[in-house]
Amino acid sequence: MKRNAFQRQNILPFASTTMLETAADILERWRQQKFPLYLFLGLCFNLVLAPAVFAATGGDLSKVQAYWLAGLALVTVALSIYLFFVMFVPEKF
Repeated sequence: MKRNAFQRQNILPFASTTMLETAADILERWRQQKFPLYLFLGLCFNLVLAPAVFAATGGDLSKVQAYWLAGLALVTVALSIYLFFVMFVPEKF
């Protein structure tokens, strides 16, 4: 295991340094695999977008319907961006 600056200076206890190493390992894996990161960010954005959709409808839709409508909007935008790139940069796909 690599010793980082926190371990060398004994600033943080052992449990904290292992948590930092675990967090650094997770971040390193996320840099290699982009799809889970994009999916997570999309779901987080849906948590912001769905209440706005719910408020804009004036209470006509239930909260579940507002979340599904916001998710459908996100999927539609993602597919349109993907298809735009497939049409104009086909050699990458």
